Amino acid sequence: MPDTDTPETEFDVVVVGGGSGGYACALRAAGLGLSVALVERDKVGGTCLHRGCIPTKALLQAAEVADRTRESETFGVRATLEGIDPAGLASYRDRVVDKLYRGLEGLVDSRGITVLRGTGRLVSPVAVDVEGRTVVARRGLVLATGSRPRSVPGIEPDGVRVLTSDHALTLDRVPRSAVVLGGGVIGTEFASAWRSFGVEVTIVEAASHLLPTEQVSSSKALERAFRRRKIAQKLRSTVTEVKATEEGVEVTLGSGATLEAEVLLVAVGREPATDGLDLAAAGLDTDRGFVPVDEHCRTKVDGIFAVGDVRPGLQLAHVGFAEGIMVAELVAGLDPEPVDHVGVPRVTYSDPQVASVGLTAAQAAERGLETVEVSYDLAGNGRTQILAGSGSVTLVAEPDGRRVLGMHLVGPNVGELIAEGQLITNLGLPAAQVARLVHPHPTVAEAVGEAHLALVGKPLHAHG
Repeated sequence: MPDTDTPETEFDVVVVGGGSGGYACALRAAGLGLSVALVERDKVGGTCLHRGCIPTKALLQAAEVADRTRESETFGVRATLEGIDPAGLASYRDRVVDKLYRGLEGLVDSRGITVLRGTGRLVSPVAVDVEGRTVVARRGLVLATGSRPRSVPGIEPDGVRVLTSDHALTLDRVPRSAVVLGGGVIGTEFASAWRSFGVEVTIVEAASHLLPTEQVSSSKALERAFRRRKIAQKLRSTVTEVKATEEGVEVTLGSGATLEAEVLLVAVGREPATDGLDLAAAGLDTDRGFVPVDEHCRTKVDGIFAVGDVRPGLQLAHVGFAEGIMVAELVAGLDPEPVDHVGVPRVTYSDPQVASVGLTAAQAAERGLETVEVSYDLAGNGRTQILAGSGSVTLVAEPDGRRVLGMHLVGPNVGELIAEGQLITNLGLPAAQVARLVHPHPTVAEAVGEAHLALVGKPLHAHG
């Protein structure tokens, strides 16, 4: 792979940050014939590959294996769960990450992208200093430095008792008990995995529901499933104080009640990693640390773009990935469509999984849209019953059923189904047309067709 000894000082595109948005931009720009420098102070792949999406989902896969082993007699198989091996978990996680990392490095190398190892700092609207070396972007400078776990005033993570998601992924033990502060995607995924490993878990969430930005029916379904799994939930609750104890931590809630656990996981979201970039040197301002952009990720300074978690909006690896591709095409002189955040699928890989795309009923109401909701219970779905699961498909649609505005799924492996929902909602397919599609049997995907049959007044395995 090209390194910092490469003599070039000018490139068509300079990308600061090698995570999902940054490396996608670099790869696409190189594919369009542009010369590219990619600045990365750690490892190409960023948070998603090394501290986020991939390692957490590996953890959740191990959790599913633990649950299946524990519940094996449900399927007529006698198996014994002897315990959780933290070293084995780490080895499995690292094998997955390392294989993907090697593949990504090889891909970047094959495209002729110059990787500059070090911290990038803007010195002008077109120039970046990388550990004393200045490189210039002739056509486009792309900021893609991602995000880090958000902190809470008065609660200082120490990596032992008080953890961020980064700490939780590299723990050398499975804690006996945990309080999870935050019931969003990160908090619910860790709570789910830890519970599968036998941890006593309590989630503290300030909003009235877990996953507060999702469809309310999905949030309620997850809450019910978590109660069945004995994951305690303190909704509409805040944390006012955290004290270290001999056994771990004592967490005081706004109500005055206290919780004791071995660890506290702070999972209240992520904040942009823009400090240290010296954005002012390029004439850029920030809003709560974010770099404001237009729908094409252009900043107020001509030729500078910001993609992924550094700009306001949806913080998802695949959004950054799509924005990086879009910006590369803009710089190359093409005319790509902007990335529509509403039309992007969202998945929480808890047990059960929660997946969605498009508008929730509440979001539609905020836009002044009149809608109807139709839900199909997965109790009538053969594949879900084979998997010993439960859940539902909920459609938020125009009153005449002409167009589906949002699809919201809860159940086993529904993250694999939401791409179909993206096609339906983004292309504006008539509900009657979707209802005519033949889904393979027995699959969980059949539920998507059944929900549309119900929407157009032809329910099959559901009450009309």
